[in-house]
Amino acid sequence: MQTTQPTHTTAPRKPEGPEEPGRATGRRRALPWTVIAVWVLVLLAALPFAGKLGDVKRDTAVDYLPASADSTQVAKDQAALPGGDTTDLVLVYRRDGGLTAADREAAAAQVARVVDRHATVQGRAPRAIPSRDGSTVMYPVALTGLTDETERADAVKDVRAELADHPKGLSVQVGGQGALRADSQEVFASTDGTLMFATVGVVAVLLILTYRSPLLWLVPLVVVGAAAMASMAVVYGLVQGFDLVVTSMSSSIMTVLVFGAGTDYALLLVSRYREELRRHRLPYDAMRAAVRGCGPAVLASCGTVAAGLLCLLAADLNSSSGLGPVGAVGVVCALAAMLTLLPAVLVLLGRRVFWPLIPAYGSEPRARRGLFAAMGSSAGRRPGTVLVAGGALLGALALGILNLPGDLKQADTFTERPESVVAMQTLADAYPESSSQPISVLARSERAGDVLDRAGGTKGVERAERGRSGGGWTEIDVYAKAPPQSAGERDTIHALRDGLHRIQGADAHVGGASAQELDLEDTNSRDRAVVVPLVLLAVLLILAALLRSLVAPLVLVVAVVAVWGAAMGLGGLFFEPVFGFAGIDPGLPLLSFVFLVALGVDYGIFLMHRMREESLRGADVAEAAVTALRTTGGVIASAGLVLAATFAVLGSLPLVMLAEMGFVVAVGVLLDTFLVRTYLVTSASLLLGRWVWWPGALSRRPAAPGAVAPRRAVPADRG
Repeated sequence: MQTTQPTHTTAPRKPEGPEEPGRATGRRRALPWTVIAVWVLVLLAALPFAGKLGDVKRDTAVDYLPASADSTQVAKDQAALPGGDTTDLVLVYRRDGGLTAADREAAAAQVARVVDRHATVQGRAPRAIPSRDGSTVMYPVALTGLTDETERADAVKDVRAELADHPKGLSVQVGGQGALRADSQEVFASTDGTLMFATVGVVAVLLILTYRSPLLWLVPLVVVGAAAMASMAVVYGLVQGFDLVVTSMSSSIMTVLVFGAGTDYALLLVSRYREELRRHRLPYDAMRAAVRGCGPAVLASCGTVAAGLLCLLAADLNSSSGLGPVGAVGVVCALAAMLTLLPAVLVLLGRRVFWPLIPAYGSEPRARRGLFAAMGSSAGRRPGTVLVAGGALLGALALGILNLPGDLKQADTFTERPESVVAMQTLADAYPESSSQPISVLARSERAGDVLDRAGGTKGVERAERGRSGGGWTEIDVYAKAPPQSAGERDTIHALRDGLHRIQGADAHVGGASAQELDLEDTNSRDRAVVVPLVLLAVLLILAALLRSLVAPLVLVVAVVAVWGAAMGLGGLFFEPVFGFAGIDPGLPLLSFVFLVALGVDYGIFLMHRMREESLRGADVAEAAVTALRTTGGVIASAGLVLAATFAVLGSLPLVMLAEMGFVVAVGVLLDTFLVRTYLVTSASLLLGRWVWWPGALSRRPAAPGAVAPRRAVPADRG
């Protein structure tokens, strides 16, 4: 016999009797085991492929660049030149107070050994370029013959090891784009394990606090782990079948989405299951009622997230367009696991999985005035005042957008500066009068001479040098007079493009690191103009289909857009003044918008779907709104905390872009959970009355005075 915690009940407690014999009983017993067996087979098949996902992740410059940009074409063409895509390094020697003759001799000898041991474009030791103050000398070296990122990273490590033995007091640094790429790869390689363990730990702690059960928290965690494994295998299959671009950034965000969204779906299902266990004697019947009750909301929730992410396919930026299907696969796998595997496991474990807070058949939850019922009542007393005050608060927070820092520069992309970034700063200080970073130009070999002459004579150019040739193309390195990523260098890039594109038959393209940053900014502006309307339209269509209304979806979408503005405004108040971030990634506004709109609407779906259920049972809008808030408020709060915490984990990674993304989405989810859903959406619904369901049938069927729902809605237990 089961033991239960004493509860205050209003209905007689009915002991569980034996299950009725027959075919139905056999189905109840066989179906959960069948589902679990299928998932075991799926995971056994997925495990080998999930482990290979790390091998197919691509973090080259092309994978993060716009598909149609000039700089992208340059990067592709350079890979086809003799020696392939070069690994451009700058060996920097510096001594405060000035280099000595011994320093210069040691530097020349070391550089000669590096060139002897590695294949380079020059084939010989490069010329030394001293600074005007005599404190620094640099040697540009371009390594060739390296076929993948691992080989390039290993080559950079070898060069650094070869330069480790130098005169005391002499600073030696390896910088340049090749070193920056190697340092980035090392950082990304360390993020997978850190992110996974941190996410699992955060979710486990929050589930334990939510359920207050020694066993129940483990079930959703194991199931979401299975979903993560399946999603990695599916993404690996998409890479093999469709050449999908998977970057370390998209892989990290997929992990967060699977754990965050999957746990949210689990919280909603378990809450509804606990509620139904009080009405149904058998766990199987209670779970079937729970899935039927919350299934449409969970399906719509997953649909909005997946649809919003798939809108990123319209982006021109390769990393953004690749993130769309990767993230969509993650949330779909989370949905599949939470609507099949989780119910099967919970049914087999029975009521005891909730120990010590076991929901007894026929019982009522403890009679207590819930926090969310009180919030709903307070919003109901003066809905207009609450709506205006809440809107004003969000508007005030959104003003912080005016304080956002400028675009993030390469030197500021890491929270802890690696050697390549330190070298960039050293070069900027020692060579303020010129750029140490070339602007790369690719042109048809038969017109290379004309391109070289035109480039050398362009305003803002210090010198232009012919580089490699092959396959009908010639590479030209152009050095600007202005420092890298400065306004002057940008003007030089624009001038080069204007002039070189006019040379007939040259097919000249202007690229390089600074040109890539310029193209990224332009492309992100274009992508926002295309993707944002698509996301809003997709979400509105899904909400309209679920809620049979146009007004309610508009209320939810306006609310989440306001939340995004307030979250970005908080970013402006915290990024530079508090966190010391020197800029924001150009892709942050678009990606944070997609995540906050798609994920934020989830909680509106949970609330509005339950409100519609109560309205269909005969409750008026006021009663339905308060009942929906009382029954879903706890689970929405728990889900919001889990999702915010999982995105906040991104802040632990040493990459400014991911840290900023985690902050904006986390604070946006918290604003959405505790302010917008609780007060503003409820207040707007109360003010609109039955018109919130316009033009659906509910808008034409006002409840009779004093009408109540035929079946009392049981408040969801906390957790």
